[in-house]
Amino acid sequence: MANKLISEMGLPKSIANIFAARNIHTAKDALSLTEFELTELLDVGLAEVTTAVSSISEISCPPYQTALSLLEQRMHNEYLAGHLPTRLKGLDAALCGGIPFGVITELVGPAGIGKTQFCLKLSLLASLPSSHGGLDGHVIYVDTESKFSSRRMIEIGVNSFPEIFQIEGMAQQMAGRILVLQPTTPTEFSECLQKIKDSLLQHHMKLLVIDSMAALVSGRDGQGQCRQHPLGWHMTFIKSLAEFSRIPVVVTNQVRSHSGDDPFHYSFQDSRQNLDFPTTFDSHLVAALGIPWAHAVSIRLVLESKSGNSGLFD
Repeated sequence: MANKLISEMGLPKSIANIFAARNIHTAKDALSLTEFELTELLDVGLAEVTTAVSSISEISCPPYQTALSLLEQRMHNEYLAGHLPTRLKGLDAALCGGIPFGVITELVGPAGIGKTQFCLKLSLLASLPSSHGGLDGHVIYVDTESKFSSRRMIEIGVNSFPEIFQIEGMAQQMAGRILVLQPTTPTEFSECLQKIKDSLLQHHMKLLVIDSMAALVSGRDGQGQCRQHPLGWHMTFIKSLAEFSRIPVVVTNQVRSHSGDDPFHYSFQDSRQNLDFPTTFDSHLVAALGIPWAHAVSIRLVLESKSGNSGLFD
């Protein structure tokens, strides 16, 4: 709003032309000066300046919302909300139907636990025809670690949905609905997010997968210490994409070792039978990206292996 042009505000041409002649083009330019400074700079009467400033302030000010309007908006969004069923009965029951629309769902776990396999299956589920329980839409898959495998995706599809993949041309049709982006740097990732926003507006997108966030933003400095690139803009942008598009957004995250006191401790190897955690811990694994990122996530799913089981999402 601060950068809104005065020439587009509908002010009388006489005063608008004077503002332009004095290089005052935006609301910010005008409102950064006092009325007396504007009177001297524009060489017009105080009453005329006061009227112009009042109009600029009113037009550039964001519209207000009452508590009632916010409540009605939230109820409307919940009415439009839905879920992408995972076809895993226990998980769908815990999530009240599946991966929810309009929020960020995070998958956390050690390497090789099955995060990418799960994302591949979700991509298939989103692209399935609605007559077979899918969302009948397109998918954007951001593959930051070059782990996406079309061969593996087809294998999962044949094993999970044999009645669908037996239909001639169905595998090619569904694979053609999954757009894969492979940024290798934080800058490329930022550019990808801008492209994703355009695609959501232009195409029938039903799922966004980012696999993984930590691969791009994490690194090491010259002394070998772990460091992270700023995540603030990315967090806000991804969350706004989820809320704006009302589609499920699934993001994978890695784990990292941590030693010492940690009030946010969560070990992927501790027994769930003992809930009385000590106040200090030895080396353990925690989700990467830190607490600020965790606050941007609405649902965190922790993936673990038990008794050496694998292939959970085949």
